[in-house]
Amino acid sequence: MRDGDLAQFNEFVTLHLTALYRYAYVLTGNPHDAEDLVQEALTRTGVAWRRVRRKDDPEGYVRSAMARIMANRWRRPRRERLMAEPPDRPVEDCGLDRMLSEDSFEAVLAGLPGRMRAVLVLRYAEQLSEEEIAQVLGCSRGTVKSQASRALARLRATVRSKESLNG
Repeated sequence: MRDGDLAQFNEFVTLHLTALYRYAYVLTGNPHDAEDLVQEALTRTGVAWRRVRRKDDPEGYVRSAMARIMANRWRRPRRERLMAEPPDRPVEDCGLDRMLSEDSFEAVLAGLPGRMRAVLVLRYAEQLSEEEIAQVLGCSRGTVKSQASRALARLRATVRSKESLNG
């Protein structure tokens, strides 16, 4: 990497590292894996920086790289098989972000299995379509729909239990 490219890349990392780490933490659910994910994504981005810096959204490029890296990690050990049919209707917005503060929402997300967490992050934080999520995660659109439905059901149950505890 040339000196000018290196300086630009270092500036990019300095400006975006915190946001990238938070995103990685939501995807992975723990700080150690989040650090590894950020490091791997930034290493790949650094290698391709001359091409990446010309894009409209280099941070989006790194976030997509993180999602692809996570998808590859999930695919390696096993392939998920659906045990039930995907829902017939689209998943409705449950307004969880209004019900939970950001910190408690991240804690609840961390309690979800990795694939469910990734589907929700890609759908609601990155605003990807079901088809785009399926491509990123290397699964079918039906798997994305069922994982989103199950994840939202778990989150709703968590919210209800918190509400009943708080009176």
